[in-house]
Amino acid sequence: MPIITVRVRCFPTEDPLKVRQAVLNIFPESVIEDDDCGLLAIGGSLERFKELVRNHRILDSTRSVLLCNRAGDSTSFSLNKQVAYVGKLSYVEGSMPLGSIEVTIEADGIDSLIDDVAPLTVNGEEVKK
Repeated sequence: MPIITVRVRCFPTEDPLKVRQAVLNIFPESVIEDDDCGLLAIGGSLERFKELVRNHRILDSTRSVLLCNRAGDSTSFSLNKQVAYVGKLSYVEGSMPLGSIEVTIEADGIDSLIDDVAPLTVNGEEVKK
């Protein structure tokens, strides 16, 4: 079972309820707590995230992000808060003026997890093993 940790900074100009909703739109089963600078969400599952990846047909970009940010038994990535608020995914590189949703996934056999979330594709079609 993977451990999913989500951190997101909440700026004074942002509505904390909307920031919370952005996280829940991607990881609906997460337990969210207030943190010093924003919100911390732990747990949940990857099912909604996997569903969004497939529905938006972003298997290749997701796989690339997960593999490039892999370190040991974990991988991490950043999501755009505003896009997550409307229930979609957009990966962020670098810093954003209003910050981003920082996600870390830890699991034994992280490569298998990445294969499950974003399998290898050829010409846009999933390669069955």
